Amino acid sequence: MNRKKITYQSDLLGEEYTVFHHESGLPIYVFPKQMSTSYALLATNFGAVDHALDAAGQLKLPDGVAHFLEHKLFFNEDGTDSFERFSALGADANAYTSHTRTVYLFSCTDHFAEALAELIDFVTHPYFTEESVAKEQGIIEEEIRMCLDNPYDRCYYNMLEGLYANHPVKTDICGSVASISAITPKILYDTHSTYYRLSNMALVVCGDVNAEEVLEIANAHLPQAAEQGKVPRRLVEEPATAHRATVTEEGHVAKPIFSIGVKDVHIPDDPEERLKRDAAMAILNEMLFSEAGELYNKLYGSGMISPELSADYVLTRDFGFLQIAGESEEPERVMDEIWQYFEKLHREGFSTEDFERCKRIEYAEYIKSFDSTEEIANTLLSFVFEGVELFSYADVILGIQPEDVAALLSKLFDPACRTLSVIYPDS
Repeated sequence: MNRKKITYQSDLLGEEYTVFHHESGLPIYVFPKQMSTSYALLATNFGAVDHALDAAGQLKLPDGVAHFLEHKLFFNEDGTDSFERFSALGADANAYTSHTRTVYLFSCTDHFAEALAELIDFVTHPYFTEESVAKEQGIIEEEIRMCLDNPYDRCYYNMLEGLYANHPVKTDICGSVASISAITPKILYDTHSTYYRLSNMALVVCGDVNAEEVLEIANAHLPQAAEQGKVPRRLVEEPATAHRATVTEEGHVAKPIFSIGVKDVHIPDDPEERLKRDAAMAILNEMLFSEAGELYNKLYGSGMISPELSADYVLTRDFGFLQIAGESEEPERVMDEIWQYFEKLHREGFSTEDFERCKRIEYAEYIKSFDSTEEIANTLLSFVFEGVELFSYADVILGIQPEDVAALLSKLFDPACRTLSVIYPDS
């Protein structure tokens, strides 16, 4: 049997993991870790933004189809539910859909082989009926209505709708009541056959497991030949500026909540360069928005914001944005203060001591992430789908220089690329 096997090692961490390129086309990543809990996930490089094409590469699929498919795959042809099967094995199973991927996972302390077999089987063997789809439409409709009533969800998606004119990242991952009503068993089967090709997926296992054992289980439950064909992708034409400067709404909040979005229109094509940009942005976020930073203390000390202020950066192959979120009676003033601070740093420069401090913090966070099988598996998957190697990130962080962060300040924070989303208290 032709097994393409590669082992990656880190002398810094004293860790290693093995990659098998299975005959089915599925890449299998095994990260041995002597911990009580083993963790496995099987994921497809298909998320809510990838709904634009059907199997023929023509018909637009309904919004929310990736999330709907995630829900329905747990239902088996014999009438059983895979959640119940995992529970009987003492395993804790779950799944989630993001903008860019769909992930099925479990953790367990025993019966690992049986749980892994179940994970592979139910994800790769879909079964849908008109009755089960109709039932799920009612369930997801309630989920959509709950999200519409959640002011934090609304603030987030309003921000994305303000940033993007055309890109489907602005669309709710769950879709809408109207869009999911159009989903049929045929649409789900077509979507699965198109985007759940094993070559478009990855199996990641982390725990006290043997790599050869994982491969044996995969051999018993996967085809021994790869399916032919490519996964369709469509690039979306998107303006370089924000679609709307401000989006406001009322909701059930005691104080206004805000989400400032900054569209990143300088996305590198090369995965290594994207990784470098992501690392530089992580350092900059720590410098700008951590509680130890000058900006946070100015905003909080003057009473402009509540204690919780977050900053999250998302960077993918075809979209990227920074989200700054918090609570304030004066969200417009907060945004103005933040931009004045950006301009000051760009004009006067920032402290190299502050840069080095934040760089050490990000490096320590990377090292600390290897203390959890769950965090290792999820981080490894992110690197896999981005096309970069996990252990290389240590050198990437250490290689970030002050000028890399200064370049972000000069290019990313263009006022024409920002949106302010606010949810005000109900009148």
